[in-house]
Amino acid sequence: MRIAELIQRWGKEGHERTSVRAYTVHLPLRDAARIEALHVMYPGRSESQLMADLVRAALDELEVAMPYIPGKRIIAEDDYGDPIYEDLGPTPQFYSLSHEILRKLAALPLEK
Repeated sequence: MRIAELIQRWGKEGHERTSVRAYTVHLPLRDAARIEALHVMYPGRSESQLMADLVRAALDELEVAMPYIPGKRIIAEDDYGDPIYEDLGPTPQFYSLSHEILRKLAALPLEK
């Protein structure tokens, strides 16, 4: 999800319920004021839901922004037959760690 899509999403009633993990976050006062302003503007969303949406959108954008660093090994070909080289940048490690940790978190009892 992109940051730009959040306001449209927040304007709609309801929200999906997913498994969650709680985190404590200490925000600078300016950021806390902006979260509370969003809560006033979108009272159907809690501060926690707004922050979760913002974190998700930021992580999605961060993932897209990670640099691709081509390696020497060809791992596939594109539609035009050009080689696609392995990625030596941070993206493969991020995907691998994310999936590994998600499997571990999914195996834990749900928080209430």
